[in-house]
Amino acid sequence: MTSPGDRDVYRERLWHAADDLPLYLRDYGDPYAARTPMLCLSGLTRNAADFDTVARRLAAGGRRVICPDYRGRGRSGRAADWRTYAPPRLVADLLDLLAMLDLHRVAVIGTSLGGLLAMGLAVARPSVLAAVVLNDVGPDVHAKGLGRIADFIRRDRPQPDWESAEAELRRRLPTLGLADDDAWRRFTRGTYREGADGRLHFDWDVRLVRTLGGPVPDLWPLFGALARVPVLAVRGGVSDVLTAATLQRMGATRPDLRALVVPGVGHAPSLDEPECRAAIDDLLRTADNKIDTEH
Repeated sequence: MTSPGDRDVYRERLWHAADDLPLYLRDYGDPYAARTPMLCLSGLTRNAADFDTVARRLAAGGRRVICPDYRGRGRSGRAADWRTYAPPRLVADLLDLLAMLDLHRVAVIGTSLGGLLAMGLAVARPSVLAAVVLNDVGPDVHAKGLGRIADFIRRDRPQPDWESAEAELRRRLPTLGLADDDAWRRFTRGTYREGADGRLHFDWDVRLVRTLGGPVPDLWPLFGALARVPVLAVRGGVSDVLTAATLQRMGATRPDLRALVVPGVGHAPSLDEPECRAAIDDLLRTADNKIDTEH
């Protein structure tokens, strides 16, 4: 739940997608800030809460930061047809969101699925991207990691209280690498919501796992669409989704790729790690300087 203090940091908004489904977003910082706006795109089942620490830091530095909840996640509506949870519809929602906010050029942080959606934006509207952070995702998604994720999210796992919910996440995600107990509490609050039965339920529509069915398409052409965009690729050192081999191939394909490995962390880094903060800030300076030279 939003506290009065949160309202001083971000604004909440519900807007409607083309099919009239209500979608939620958090809007941090000065909407008229001169620096390149940031669009934060979460993982498959995740939501805007995952970026709260990152967004607060960037907003404090004079940058507008937009953090949406995809359809079927968080505070956004649940669709009648689960097929609308597929990535092409999510990309269409994001394009509508940018149009609604009158944002013509943004930097993007994309965690897991969010990184793939950033690539989709590069195909659909190349000029909209000023820079991209691909957080623990690439054009090859390792089958082991994808299977683990699908197994975890495919059914609700109600918990009796917040302490039990946190313990369950710590048990299932031992390599997540969150910094401290407060970070785990925040992550847990972003994973569950209280239901009418008084128990805690996953804060996503479990039907969205159906979008993972079928063969994974060749995603390398999508990665190629980022050829003219400054890209930082972040990998958790023990990630089972973005392998070391895939990151190496990404660098061979893009010699100018900025790559960072966070040791000892699985899928996915929080991006609040000191090395991640420094690398993101450096990438954003490049995006901001490019806009300055263009004007």
